[in-house]
Order: sequence, then C-alpha cells, then structure tokens
Amino acid sequence: MGEKIMYFGLYLLYLPRLLNQILMQRTRFISFFLPLVFAFLSCHTSYQSQSVKFDQHKITPIKKQDEKIIAFLRPYTDSVNKSMNDVIVVSDKVIEKGQPDGALGDLLADIMLASARRIFNTHVDAAILNDGGIRMSWLPAGNITRGRLFELMPFDNMIVLQKLPGNVLQSFLDHIASKKGWPVSGITMQIKDANAIDVKINGVPLDMAAMYTIALPDYVAGGGDDAAMLRNIPQQNNGYIFRDEMIAYLSGLNKQGLKVNATTENRVSYAK
Repeated sequence: MGEKIMYFGLYLLYLPRLLNQILMQRTRFISFFLPLVFAFLSCHTSYQSQSVKFDQHKITPIKKQDEKIIAFLRPYTDSVNKSMNDVIVVSDKVIEKGQPDGALGDLLADIMLASARRIFNTHVDAAILNDGGIRMSWLPAGNITRGRLFELMPFDNMIVLQKLPGNVLQSFLDHIASKKGWPVSGITMQIKDANAIDVKINGVPLDMAAMYTIALPDYVAGGGDDAAMLRNIPQQNNGYIFRDEMIAYLSGLNKQGLKVNATTENRVSYAK
C-alpha cells in the first residue's frame, strides 16, 4: 500500500503535464488515469463494528441542572416563549375537528384555498387537507396563541398546486372516502361503501375529462398518507409553509377586530 501511495504522490506532482495530455488525448486519459484511481481506492480499509456497548442514563427532575447552560439558553427560551404566547386571534367558541366533516377542518381548508389563490395568483378550484395533519382535536374558545397553532399544525408542510384530471381526482376522493373523510374546500361529496359519490366542484358535478387545479400539502401531493395516485403528478411550489399562512390569515382577522368563526358545513357526508 505504501508504494501505491508514493506513486500516487508522484503523479500529483506531474498533474499539470498530465492535464495537458488529457486535453490532447482523451482516450489515453481513460486508459491511463482510471486504473490509477482504482488502484488507489483499493488501498482503502473497510471497518465493521464487532460489538456495541452503551450505558443508560435516566433523566429525571432530580438531576442537578447546569446553570451555565441554562443561563446561555435563557435569552433564546425567553424570546421563544414570548413569541409562542402571542395572541393570534380570538374565538367565541370551541372549534372542533370531526369526520367526515368538522368546523376546524373546514376552516383550515378554506384558509389553504384562499392562501393558494393569493400565493400562486391563479385560478384554484379546491383545497384538500389530510385529516392526520391536523394534530389537535379542537381549538379553545377565547385567546388562541401562536403556540397553540404550532401544536395544531406542527409540520412544515408547504402549499402546492397539482393539476389533476377528473378521473385522478375521483380516485383521490375515493381514497379520502376510504379514510372516512378529509377537510375540503370548494368540494362537496358523499361517502357510500368507502367511495366518493355525488362529487361536485364548486357546485358543478365532477367531469372525468376535465382538469382541476387543487391546493394540497406537499406531503400529500408527494404520495403521503397513502395518496399514491398523486405521487407522479408535477407540483407547483412557491415555498410557502401552510402553518405560516394560517397564522397570517388569523392574525389578519385579529387586526381587523374580528373573531374567528367556523361551523361544520357538511361538505363531506355519508349517503343515506
């Protein structure tokens, strides 16, 4: 191995001359330089662990805190805590999540649709959120803080657009029906035998041959939550995080002296 390293060092000394020859004779470069690279790489030693040892340390409130670390972090924790305690909006009542439809989901889907239309400055037919992305079952009456909204939507999901043919949108809505309903805006449908029926887009029956522009979280658009039918469809993404847009939207209501108001609109229901 030592001789190979020495030869490699000598070649490096002559690198300028070699580069000139390479430019003149590409074929000679391939036949001369590649064996050298493989020879050098063959000297690399591979290591594998034979055993693993570890110690368990239980963290409890009894353990003494490091005051230096606490003092170092205090300016940051104070700033974060202050920001998280900011009141973003006020609600007159508890806003609950539900399936197949709920007031909280309707509110968030409406915010996504309004945000998408503004961000992309184009026509957007509808918005759809996965139910699992909403991590709280309700928002309280009274003051709603930034921290509470981070708990509600902890993931940095971005708003994206996808152009879905009617038949693909139907397949996606069937998938949503099999999941017992997700929040939607601009769409109404009924669930029967785990399929979506009587689907309307802005009051017009779904056309299998038409093309629809749908706003979605990038996680779902990428095939997340088992939405495999969307995985290979191109996305338009301007880099806007949905949680940020939600906070901005609700904060805008507060600045106007308005309270958040949401009701269940039965956009998704079970067929009788």
